[in-house]
Amino acid sequence: MSKGGDKRPIIIRRKKVVHAHHGGAWKIALADFMTALMALFLVMWILSVSSEETRRGVAEYFSTPLVTAITGGDMSGSTSVIPGGGPDPTHSDGERARIDVMQHTRPSAQERRFFNDLQERIERVIERDPELRELRNQMRFDLTREGLRIQLLDTEQRPMFELGSDQVAPYMRSLLRTIAPLLNELPNDLSISGHTDSVPYAGGYRGYSNWELSNDRANASRRELVAGGLDPDQLLRVSGFADRVLLADTAPTDPINRRIELVVLLPEIAEAIRNPGILAPDAQFSEEEVPEELVPQNTPQANDDQ
Repeated sequence: MSKGGDKRPIIIRRKKVVHAHHGGAWKIALADFMTALMALFLVMWILSVSSEETRRGVAEYFSTPLVTAITGGDMSGSTSVIPGGGPDPTHSDGERARIDVMQHTRPSAQERRFFNDLQERIERVIERDPELRELRNQMRFDLTREGLRIQLLDTEQRPMFELGSDQVAPYMRSLLRTIAPLLNELPNDLSISGHTDSVPYAGGYRGYSNWELSNDRANASRRELVAGGLDPDQLLRVSGFADRVLLADTAPTDPINRRIELVVLLPEIAEAIRNPGILAPDAQFSEEEVPEELVPQNTPQANDDQ
């Protein structure tokens, strides 16, 4: 039997169990995925309820090259840090014409901002006037390849002109004279065009017709803009299109096709209108190059005895 001093202490060993875990990284990944999914559904919903003009504007915005948006519209693509510091490598044979055409048909990021600011100022002025506020639904703003287009549309309840006449309605006169000073804030040239529906005059196209009416309405709008303070030197083109340019998804007789279009022109478009240019003599069609559809069809020869 052992003595009390020889007793050994009892040592209890407990194994520490460590539960493995993956941390919180998966939570961040899941949150990112849910945010992206929510953004996708939100974009799809917005596109489904947007108009055709809005979708077209969004498509044109995203089709603008990133370098163009960063440089404020510079399409040269030159990597030189010195402006004009040498030949542009993108201007190789066959590329210059393509780039020039793109410059003529797409506003730069800076021009987009100027046009958006002009639209917002016009909308604010109209919103402050109780009478003009009722016309807001008859106005459309959109960005085209020519520039900022402002459409003033007719309705059966509130026509812009007297029926079959170029007599401007009082509220149309107020609207044109109100926006005239705002158009002066940009140095861009202005184009005015008149449009009608397809309801013909009694005399058809031989007498006074929709061609004359659309042109007269465009000129009547021009006079009201000038009376409101528009600089006449900004007017570059006044034209009438009759019923040849209808709005999308509308019937030819729809009153909405009776409209006036004001286009704040891009500088390149204005220059192209002023100087349309002609083909060089060596660029004319030779006899071998004349397209078949342009060759006159054979017609019976006139009898020499007649």
